[in-house]
Amino acid sequence: MSGAMEFLLSSRDAFSAPKGQGLADASANAAPAADGYASSTPNSGYRGGRPASATYAALDLGTNNCRLLIARPSREGLRIVDSFSRIVRLGEGLTANGRLSDQAIERTLSALSICREKLDNKGVTRARLIATEACRAAANGVEFIERVKQEIGLNLEIVDRETEAHLAAAGCASLADPAANSVLLFDIGGGSSEIVWLDQLRKSGTGPEQNMRERVRHWTSLTLGVVSLAEKFGGRNVTAESFQAMVAYVDDNLKPFVDIVGQEPRNHHFHLLGTSGTVTTLAGVHLGLLRYERRRVDGLWMSDQETIKATNRLRAMSYEQRAANGCIGPERADLVLAGCAILESIRQAFPTQRIRIADRGLREGILMQLMHADGVWVEPTEQR
Repeated sequence: MSGAMEFLLSSRDAFSAPKGQGLADASANAAPAADGYASSTPNSGYRGGRPASATYAALDLGTNNCRLLIARPSREGLRIVDSFSRIVRLGEGLTANGRLSDQAIERTLSALSICREKLDNKGVTRARLIATEACRAAANGVEFIERVKQEIGLNLEIVDRETEAHLAAAGCASLADPAANSVLLFDIGGGSSEIVWLDQLRKSGTGPEQNMRERVRHWTSLTLGVVSLAEKFGGRNVTAESFQAMVAYVDDNLKPFVDIVGQEPRNHHFHLLGTSGTVTTLAGVHLGLLRYERRRVDGLWMSDQETIKATNRLRAMSYEQRAANGCIGPERADLVLAGCAILESIRQAFPTQRIRIADRGLREGILMQLMHADGVWVEPTEQR
C-alpha cells in the first residue's frame, strides 16, 4: 500500500474487552521476543506524551490469511500508513490431520517476515499480534507460535473465540444503522465464523456512550469457515446438491444461537452486518468491478435480493471463471462458494431486507482498543 489514507472508525466504538478476556489477561505470560514485537497490554508500550505521534499496528493471523494494518490516530479515527495481506492457508489440511503442515508453516513464516520488516520500517511503538482458529485448534499451534518468536521476532498471542468475536464487533460496529435496535454481525473466517447480536448504541450514565462490551448481547463462534467447509464438501466443482449440503451443515451448527436470540427485539431497521472476504467478494460481483476497490465496497448497502442475485452469479461460474474474476482470483476460487453457503444459512436464519458490507474487522478493532487505552481521544481535562 503506498501513501497514507484516512480511515474513519469512530473512537466512540472503541472496544472494551469482556471481563477476564482483556489484553492484560491474554498476554500476561508472554515475554517480548528479544529485539522483537509482542502484543501490548493497555499498561505497556507507548503511553502518554504525544499519543497522536505514536504508530500502532495490528496483525491478524487466521486460518487462511495473514493481515497487518499500521496506523496513526487522527482526530476522529485512524490514519492508515501501511498494510499487508497475503493468503497463506495456515490451516490447510488441519481438519483431516489436526496439525499445521510443514508447507503451510513455511508459507506463513514468509509472510510474517514481511510483516516484521514493515513493523520495523514504520517505527511501530504499540502493537497487538493475534492468531486465531488454526493455532487454537492445531496440536502443534503453540509450537508454531514459539517458532515464530524465535525465527521472526514476533510474539503472537493465540486469542480465544470470545475475544475474537468482540474484536470483530469493535472493528465493524460503526457501520451499524443507529436506528436499528439490534443488528446481526458476522465474520466468516477460514476456520471459524463469529456471530454477534449487537445492541443499539445508547447513551451511558458512565460516559458519552456505552462501551462495546455492553453492546454485545450474545455471541457465538462456529468452528467452521471457508477452508474447513471447502475441505469437507469440496470447493472447486460445487454442485447444487453439495452447496445445499454445506448450507444444511451450517444450519445445524447455527441453530443453538438462533434459538438463544429468537426472542430478542428487532425493529424494521434490523439488518445484517457482514465482514469477510465472502461478503466483500459478493459486493464486488454485485457492483461489476473488474478489480476489487475497497472504497466502493466498505459500507455498501445491499438488498436481500441483490445478495441472492450476486450469490447465484457466483454459483453459476465454473472454477476457472471464478479464478479469472478480478474480485476473487485463483487463491480464493475454491473457497468463495463455501463462504456463500455460510452466508446463505445466516440470511435464512435471520431474514431481513438488507445487509451492510464491511471491509474492516479484527485489525481495526485492535487498533481502536490500543488507541483508546492510550487516551488518544481523551481531552486533557478528562485525564485529570
